[in-house]
Amino acid sequence: MARSFTPTTYGDLDPDRRPSLAAALVPVLAVVAFLGIGSAVLGLDPHPPLLWSIAFVGGFGLWLGYDWEELFDGIANGLVMGLQALLIIFTIYGLIATWVSAGTIPTLMYYGLEVLTPTTFLPAAAVLAAVVAFAIGSSWTTVGTLGVAFVGIGAGLGVPSPMTVGAVLSGAYAGDKQSPLSDTTNLAAGVTNTDLYGHIRRMRTGTVVAFGLAVLGFAALGLRASGEIPAGRIAEIQGALGGTYAVTLLAFVPLVVTFGLALRGHAALPTLVAGVFAGVLTTILVQGVGFVAAWDAFMYGTAPESGSTTVNDLLATGGLTGSAWTITVVVAALSLGGILERTGVLAVIAHRFTSAVRSPGALVAGTGASAILINALTAQQYMSIVLPGVTLRNTYDEFGLDTDQLSRAVEAAGTPTGALFPWHAGAVYMAGVTGVPTLEYAPYYLFAFLSPLVLFAMAATGYSLNATSASADVGPGATGAGGSPATDDAGVPTDDD
Repeated sequence: MARSFTPTTYGDLDPDRRPSLAAALVPVLAVVAFLGIGSAVLGLDPHPPLLWSIAFVGGFGLWLGYDWEELFDGIANGLVMGLQALLIIFTIYGLIATWVSAGTIPTLMYYGLEVLTPTTFLPAAAVLAAVVAFAIGSSWTTVGTLGVAFVGIGAGLGVPSPMTVGAVLSGAYAGDKQSPLSDTTNLAAGVTNTDLYGHIRRMRTGTVVAFGLAVLGFAALGLRASGEIPAGRIAEIQGALGGTYAVTLLAFVPLVVTFGLALRGHAALPTLVAGVFAGVLTTILVQGVGFVAAWDAFMYGTAPESGSTTVNDLLATGGLTGSAWTITVVVAALSLGGILERTGVLAVIAHRFTSAVRSPGALVAGTGASAILINALTAQQYMSIVLPGVTLRNTYDEFGLDTDQLSRAVEAAGTPTGALFPWHAGAVYMAGVTGVPTLEYAPYYLFAFLSPLVLFAMAATGYSLNATSASADVGPGATGAGGSPATDDAGVPTDDD
């Protein structure tokens, strides 16, 4: 079960310790400077700049009058928000290794190379990822399973891996946003007191337009990537796969088990654990690997010796132990987000924003912009939804806008954009499981740009800003219409993205 807390609002802050807007911007600018200089100029991993940022914001909190226990509570709250994401990262790294050793991903690659072409591959990958993410309600699971296979297929077809990852992410997040099983979709509805299906209907037009444009973009990129495939390349890769793994439909058992449980509405974490056991069992029974060796693959990863450098590189995985780099970045980033929230920095900035809004369109556009900013500062998409969702509810009432306008704005901008920031939990995860750095796939992750841009265009033109009767007043913690997943006391769903 995901745990949550209610974020600090402007009214909750002690006036004696509440920073001014100018003071609140100091740690924000420091974080931006540390991350920018550390990554872009010095070429460091995110860990040192994140540690610098935590130390600076911690010192800022002490200057405001907070003691260490209060600051630590903020760090703990940030980690609580991302706890299930951390556990999923652990599990998915092991799952990918077991699916490689079981032959699941190699078999997907083998058959995918037979039916897909360079011209159709990118739009097809985006659409298939959207369908799967919609069906199971999890963009992370989609990318960590099918996405990994698509990277291999694309490499065999001569499609650059960053393009493939961009297409898969675009489809995964577009499908996730429209799924009633998605935790972020439920979260956006819950924290804004919006009926789940009213929220989904309000998002539909913008999502379809943004994703449709993205698919057209991938079709155009596919034409660029449709050059001649070197003679024998596909046959070479298929031969290496077939010579190393038993390529059989039985290798799809882990995929059927995992997606079958997800489709039945089971929570993400136990579903992924079931996928791990199915992968180990398939490794033993189908691939003929011993019990200890099968679990060693889960723990330490895979290093196939197929005779093809391409196949060896594509199917080399780190297993559970390979998640350490990713986990440490995410822990540091979540800690930074939690301490920024606890010291009132985010609440002060959000309050000043609400006091400056003068029109409904500006409110919707500003909500989306604030969700993107919070994504960058807290490295957690939950916070990008919860903080503006809770803070701005009364402001939407004052402008006569229904709550589904707020829920649409925070999710359209908050959910897909996190994977653009290299230190964000989503970006670190996506880069880790696909093997493609964030800054390399970001230019091709078209949906992340188009989703907020379509939101801003609709806000600027006033399109779809009318109230709707679809948004019944459903309190946080209530179960959405149509049997949607349950939420906890703060409206946070008991599933993960």
